[in-house]
Amino acid sequence: MQKEELLHLHMLMVHIKKFYETTTGESIETSRYVGLEVSPVHIHKNKKSHKEALLVLGEEIVDRMRDQKRQVFDMATEPGLKSVAVEH
Repeated sequence: MQKEELLHLHMLMVHIKKFYETTTGESIETSRYVGLEVSPVHIHKNKKSHKEALLVLGEEIVDRMRDQKRQVFDMATEPGLKSVAVEH
C-alpha cells in the first residue's frame, strides 16, 4: 500500500469514529491513538507511524462497539432507505 493510500484510509477511520460518536451520542476512548501523536494530516510522518496509528484507532473503535453488545446501526428498518444509489 502506498503512503497516500494509507493517509486516505487513516482519514476514513477518523471519519468512522466521528460518525459512530455522532450517531450514538457516545464517545470512543482513543487514548492509545492520541498518545501516538499521528493524525491523517501529519503527512510528514512516515508510513510505519500512520499504519500503527490506523491499526490502533481501528482496534479502539472495534473494542468500543464490541463492548456495547447491541446493534447500533439498523439502517434497514428506517423508512425511506429502500434503495441505495451507487456511483461508479
